[in-house]
Amino acid sequence: MQVKEAGRASWEKGSNKNPLRSESPVSDSNTPAPSLYAAREPIFPRRVSGNFRSLKWVLLTLMLGVYYITPWLRWDRGPELPDQAVLLDLGGRRFFFFWIEIWPHEFYFVAGLLVMAGLGLFLFTSALGRVWCGYACPQTVWTDLYILVERWIEGDRNARLRLHRQKKMDFRKARLRITKWTVWFLIGLATGGAWVFYFTDAPTLLVDLVTLNAHPVAYTTMLVLTLTTFFFGGFAREQICIYACPWPRIQAAMMDEDTLTIGYRDWRGEARGKGKNREGLGDCIDCAACVNVCPMGIDIRDGQQMACITCGLCIDACDDMMDKVGKPRGLIDYLALSDETREREGHEPRSVWKHIFRPRVILYTSLWSLVGIGLVFALFIRPEIEMTVAPVRNPTFVTLSDGSIRNTYDVRLLNKRGESRPFRITLTGNEYLRVQLEGTPYETVDVPANETHLQKVYVIAPRGSEPAESERVDFRFWVEDLTTGDRAHNDTIFNGRAN
Repeated sequence: MQVKEAGRASWEKGSNKNPLRSESPVSDSNTPAPSLYAAREPIFPRRVSGNFRSLKWVLLTLMLGVYYITPWLRWDRGPELPDQAVLLDLGGRRFFFFWIEIWPHEFYFVAGLLVMAGLGLFLFTSALGRVWCGYACPQTVWTDLYILVERWIEGDRNARLRLHRQKKMDFRKARLRITKWTVWFLIGLATGGAWVFYFTDAPTLLVDLVTLNAHPVAYTTMLVLTLTTFFFGGFAREQICIYACPWPRIQAAMMDEDTLTIGYRDWRGEARGKGKNREGLGDCIDCAACVNVCPMGIDIRDGQQMACITCGLCIDACDDMMDKVGKPRGLIDYLALSDETREREGHEPRSVWKHIFRPRVILYTSLWSLVGIGLVFALFIRPEIEMTVAPVRNPTFVTLSDGSIRNTYDVRLLNKRGESRPFRITLTGNEYLRVQLEGTPYETVDVPANETHLQKVYVIAPRGSEPAESERVDFRFWVEDLTTGDRAHNDTIFNGRAN
């Protein structure tokens, strides 16, 4: 009670100290508060060779080659469109992929591809962990390329470390830095340039870009992609994977104890130690080769970590070291948690295929396959011509001077061919109804290539006929491509005189 009274009195007198709060006798008001942000430690991976490194080089070359070369592949699109195999035609709101053409109302194809991509990511993660992150993610691919350039210009890990720790900016350091950044910038520029080529004719756009006649949107897009590639691949690197990408936090839901992912056999490697006398020591000689080659800068011997992208470079480094010291390979390897007990007891791990072919993986594979089969089926059954019919409601019908009843319809005809085609419009379902096209005495209309044509169509029922006297009569519009014989139809109604 006396303490509380003293405290209340102290605050009433305006004291800035609370007598109920204990004060540390060693506190110093000049001591800076601890930072909530840990400064980034630059990572300089050492060069390594091996099966996984070779696989990464092959995939890097393949994916970058596809990305940069695809806009230059030619495909006959007719006189109205660029002869480009892969084209995102934003003006016409269409997507062309070789012989496949996707229109705006067929966006379900794009949605289906996105679903397949998501299921594929779930499938590979549940089977082999973050193989997407380690081998195919654009951030990984371009970072690998930037590190390769850095190694070519500045040297391997030790040389880059010495250059980084050198505080003085002399001529040599400035030359190496400027050379490296210039090559990085050119790679980013090629990345942005390749992207804009997907949206229009690549050769024409290249000439316009060089002669400064391209649209400002093209230059802006290239600049944004150049700067982001330069920053993400050159400076941010592993921080994009750790802080910006959500997948490391989601992947745990896709994995279980049977998922194959990179791990360290601590029951074989511990206790670590160096030297020739290895009595009581494990196979790990604590050389840190696995740490030095890791692009994320982690130590896989500390266990599975969120930052690990399962690229396999630590496996190559460890296997190489095990060969040198005469120990069996596989101290670091693709492992499944469910095999740990078996291996600790000296038994062989289960077959890789038993880990892969399990209910979760089979479920993802089945779903992925069903979506793919559905998209292929929808692609082959879709018609080459399409028609939509919208009855004009105001007025519902018109009585002509001879007593006949006329209905008006807005008919949209879609020609997916690369040249103009004559379409004939007819109807079936009632023998009394006849068709009349606005603007022409014939039943045919020319629809331009790769366009939608709006045609106003009149349907007339003679006076005294069944449609003229009935409230509603069903019938069917037909459209026929007179060049190929392809047909499409649409059911609608004829409104007659209400009883």
